[in-house]
Amino acid sequence: MSTNIPVRPGAEPYAAGEGGRGVLLCHGFTGSPASLRPWAEHLANEGYVVRVPRLPGHGTTWQEMNTTTWQQWYDEVDAALSDLRATCEWTAVCGMSMGGALALRLAENRPDEVAALVLVNPAIALKRFDLKLLPVLRRLTPSFPGISNDVAKPGQDEVAYDKVPLHALAQQLEMWRDVRYYLARVTAPLLYFRSQTDHVVDDTSQGLILPGVSSEIREFVELPNSYHVATLDHDAELIFTRSAAFLAEHAPA
Repeated sequence: MSTNIPVRPGAEPYAAGEGGRGVLLCHGFTGSPASLRPWAEHLANEGYVVRVPRLPGHGTTWQEMNTTTWQQWYDEVDAALSDLRATCEWTAVCGMSMGGALALRLAENRPDEVAALVLVNPAIALKRFDLKLLPVLRRLTPSFPGISNDVAKPGQDEVAYDKVPLHALAQQLEMWRDVRYYLARVTAPLLYFRSQTDHVVDDTSQGLILPGVSSEIREFVELPNSYHVATLDHDAELIFTRSAAFLAEHAPA
C-alpha cells in the first residue's frame, strides 16, 4: 500500500482531551474521521481523551483502499486503543457503520479494556443480493457507485469516496463473518443508535447484534430525523448528549 498519497482535507485523524477516561471512535467503510469529528469534539469537551484514527486506505483514494485488508483496518483501531490505554485507566469504544463492526471486534477480543460500547447504525451484515455475486463482480469491475453522504441535513460532508471499491468490500464481508461468529463474547454495556431511515444499512445487523451480544445492559435509541451518517445529521446532538451521559454512567468519577 502506498504511503505517498495525500490525505484529503478533513479526513485527518483526530486526537484531543486529557485525563484518565478515554474514548476511541471508529469511522465507517469508505468514510473518514470527518464523520465523527463533531462527536469526538463533544466528548473531549466533556472531559474524555478521544482518538479518531483514519483507517488505512480511507481519506485518500478509493483505488488505494482497494489494496488494503480488513486486518489492517482492525490493527489501526487496535493500536489506537492501546495508545489510549497507555494513559487512561478506563476506556470505551464507539463506532458508526463498519466502525461499529470494528468496535464490536475490539469488545470481543479485549473485553477487559472496552468498558462501554456505543454503536450508531452499525453494520455486520446486509440483505443486498448483489453481495452474493461479489466474487464474480470484483473480477469484472473495480468499483460500484458510492454510498457516501447519506445525510438528511443539508451541507454536510463526511469526506468519503464516491465509489465502493469491490476488493475492499469483499474484505469487509470477511470481517463481518468474523465479528458475527464471536458476538457472544461482547459483555460491555451497549448503547445502540438506529436511524428510522437508513439508505445504506438495513435492519439485519440490529437483529443480529442486540440479541447476539452477552451485554447485560443494552439500550436502544431510535433516531427519527437522520439518515445513515447520523453523527452529522439532525439527531447528532441527541447522539452526543445521550452517549456522553451513558459513558459517564459507566465510567469512574
